[in-house]
Formats: sequence, C-alpha cells, structure tokens
Amino acid sequence: MDYKELVENNFKESSLLITKFQNLYSGLIVDTSGTIVQRIKKGGGVYFMGNGGSAADSMHLTAELMGRFYLNRKPIKAYSLNTNCSMLTEIPNDFSFAELFERQIEALVQRNDTVIGISTSGNSENVINGFKKSRQIGAYNVGFTGKTGGIMAEFCDVCFKVPSEDTPRIQECHITLGHTICQLIEAQLFSNKNNLEE
Repeated sequence: MDYKELVENNFKESSLLITKFQNLYSGLIVDTSGTIVQRIKKGGGVYFMGNGGSAADSMHLTAELMGRFYLNRKPIKAYSLNTNCSMLTEIPNDFSFAELFERQIEALVQRNDTVIGISTSGNSENVINGFKKSRQIGAYNVGFTGKTGGIMAEFCDVCFKVPSEDTPRIQECHITLGHTICQLIEAQLFSNKNNLEE
C-alpha cells in the first residue's frame, strides 16, 4: 500500500464530495437555518441525536450553539441527547436501546424546537423513533444522512443526503454541514448586535 497515495486520495475524495454536496444543497441549507432561527425566536431550542461518530458530532454542534461559534453572544438553547451517561444506560436497560431518544424527546422537546438526527445509514432505529416522536409533538425534524436517506428520511421535514456510501466521507461532510448551519444561525440571530452578549 502506498500510504502517501492513501492520504492524497482521502483528502481529494472528501474535498470533491463536500463540493458536490454544497452544489446540491446550498439553498436548502440557508432556508433550513432560517426556519430554525424563527423557531428559536419563539423560544425553541435545538436537540441533537446520533450514535457513535454521529453522537460525537451531536455533542460538538451542541457546544457550538450553547457556547460560541464566531461571535461572543448569548447562548443558544441546545442539547445533545447523547450526553447523560445514566440516561444512556437506564433507558436501554429498563426499556430498549431503540427507545433511547424517543423517551428523552417526549420529556423535553416542545413544538417550537428543532430536532437534528445524524445517521450515516439513515436506518438507526433509535434515531428513527426519536423523529417519530418529535413529529407527533410538532417539532422541526432535520436529518443528516448518507446517499439513500434510509428510513429516517420519511420522518424528516428536511433531509440532507450526502451522495456517498463511505462512512468516513459522509461524516466529514456532516460536520461541515453542521458547522455551516451553526454559523448561519449565529449570524442571523446576532450579527447585527455588535457581536456582544446582551
């Protein structure tokens, strides 16, 4: 194996895929961020869910909203459904792993909230069940997934499908998408307020 070639191929594939994704979805990304902002202005928050690497993305993006991205400003209400270790063990133990996000969403999510589910396959049962519950509540469902969208796409108001079946490349596109949405949310809420906490 030529390791230098492996490095070059990975960076080239990631770059080309992200550009292809941007060409497909740039307008929808702006529209989606605008819808999330309108819900935040009505008191809503943003809830993230995912498994494995997607769980890490969920936590990462929650921090970007609740902490800061580019601007010093008030925190944006955001929560990752992956972070409470007692919850992550109690719900699967007493109920099932498939209910992990569903039960938290039933307890926490309200109509003006946004739920972002991240799954490279789109077939993670706990993410699908979470979206089913948030749809019943009337929240705004946004999916980050791979080429087909999987079953999850049926339960999303917006589903961003990365045109690939390669998990690492999909995940690299997901974090760029997530960062872009966070930046757009922050800019629309705070860029005309001198970048300061108010």
